Amino acid sequence: MNDEVSYTAPEELGRAAIRYFAQAVGDDNPLYTDDAYAREHGYDGVIAPPTLICETNQYTGLPRDEHGYPGHSWPQEYPGRRQVRGGNSYEFHQPVRPSDVITATWRVEKVEEKAGKVFVTSRATYTNQHGELLAVNEEVVVWI
Repeated sequence: MNDEVSYTAPEELGRAAIRYFAQAVGDDNPLYTDDAYAREHGYDGVIAPPTLICETNQYTGLPRDEHGYPGHSWPQEYPGRRQVRGGNSYEFHQPVRPSDVITATWRVEKVEEKAGKVFVTSRATYTNQHGELLAVNEEVVVWI
């Protein structure tokens, strides 16, 4: 298994993606839709809801897997087990803007077996076109 992979969006994130994501998660904060409001709060225009970039299927254009999922996943199998999400830990370093072209770099940090289960911990770093760190997502997937 390759222990690191990167995905770069084919274009800028864009205002529509920000607005659609905010609507989808039920967040009506005007920072995501109103330039004047965002400027009043210290930004140069609208920003994205923080977790948007942690959903790689939002902007990378990855193909769907055999289960229909169009996001990042590791090509690992543990026969007779099923995969469940064990949790995420996020660190946000700066706001994401509509003009950002995002790169997500995923790396396997640890694979361990405990109590008959396999725990795979991976870390994703998200940067913009200038190489600036936007966020970090540590994710645990459990094979039970």
